[in-house]
This record gives sequence, C-alpha cells and structure tokens, in this order.
Amino acid sequence: MSGRHLAKEQPASFAWDAAHKPEVDFWLAKYPADRKRSAVIPLLWVAQKQAGGWLPEPAMRVIGDQLDMAYIRVLEVATFYSMFNLEPVGRYHIQLCGTTPCMLRGSEDLKKVLVEKIGPKGSVTPDKLFSWLEVECLGACCNAPMVQISTTTDDHYYEDLTPELLEKLLADLSSGRAKPGPQIERQTSAPVGEANTLVDAALYDGSRGKPIKLPNTAPPAPPPPKA
Repeated sequence: MSGRHLAKEQPASFAWDAAHKPEVDFWLAKYPADRKRSAVIPLLWVAQKQAGGWLPEPAMRVIGDQLDMAYIRVLEVATFYSMFNLEPVGRYHIQLCGTTPCMLRGSEDLKKVLVEKIGPKGSVTPDKLFSWLEVECLGACCNAPMVQISTTTDDHYYEDLTPELLEKLLADLSSGRAKPGPQIERQTSAPVGEANTLVDAALYDGSRGKPIKLPNTAPPAPPPPKA
C-alpha cells in the first residue's frame, strides 16, 4: 500500500451537524463508558460521510475528545484503514479492484479508462464529480472485474465490467441513471445466461417419483374387555 498522508489543506474546525448527530449518539450509547473507544471506527465513518466523502483532521480531534483518546491513536486508525479517505474525493469515488481475479478478467483495461477519463490514480475531476483509486479484493470475484463507487449516502458495487461498459457507467452516473450490480444480463452472481441444469419440470411436480408404500406402524388394537 502506498503512503497515506493527511491533506495539506484542512478546514479550520469540525462539528457534528444535526443530520449526523443522532447517529453519533447511537454509537456513543452502544458501548459502556469504559469501552467507548470501541466507537472510533463508526464515528470516523460518520465524520467522513458528513465531510463529503473524506476525513478532515479536525474531525479526528473532535472524535478523540469525545472518546478520551489521544489524537495520535485516532490518526493511527484513520491511516490504517483504506476505507477512510484522507484527502477530498469526488462526488462519485470509484474504487477499482486490482486483485488477481479482477486483473485476469480485465481490470488493467478498466484502469486505462479511468486514467483517460479522470486522470492518474488519486485524481479528482475539475467539476469534483469523479475520483478513483485502486484497492485490494472487494469480495465480488464471481463478477470480476468490478468497482465499488461511494457517495456521501451509499456504497454500491458495479460488476461484470468491460472498458465500454465502464465508459457508459461514468456517463450514466453523470446523468443519475446508473444501476448498481451486474452490468450484463446476469442475476446477482448466478451463471451468465439462462439456467441449463435442473430445468426439467418433472423434477418438481412429483411425476418422476414412484408411490411409496409405508409399513403399517399403527399400534395393535387392544383386546376386547372380558365378560
């Protein structure tokens, strides 16, 4: 992994806004007072969403104060996990999987499209609409190659990509028409195309089965009462 550094330009301060304060209170209430540092990751995640997809340094200080953590400890967490963006990102932050299954299925060709359309890894387009970076396995190997695209409200997978489909996806995102999931005719991670096994209807209507005569397991009738 390349070095991770804080952005050179930082806001002067950070404070929880009304939209995100309830979520902060939820996480703070989730842990006992002597274990409240366990909330550091979810609070960093909420701060990143509030800040527009990246994590400002003043937000880490606010979280450190709330959790009674040294600032350096909060910074250690933020710089360790690549899910935290330490510099501003675009409205659509594209994370391209470059691990072996995706690489074998064409992620290097997808990378060329991102470089052409957005710029070198880590770039943000002038309109601040797109940014991208390469990440390790995102766990969707059946649908390789794929990307995860994050916004301030959600994180979705876009799978089964080709260079042409990725270019179309970028255009669809610009116009708000993009649909998450496989970008080809495929149901989630099922095989491509129609089903070709276990398609005989007789497998399911019982017509291929033979009647089974069950043994008589009823208890014997009791003897008649004596006169």
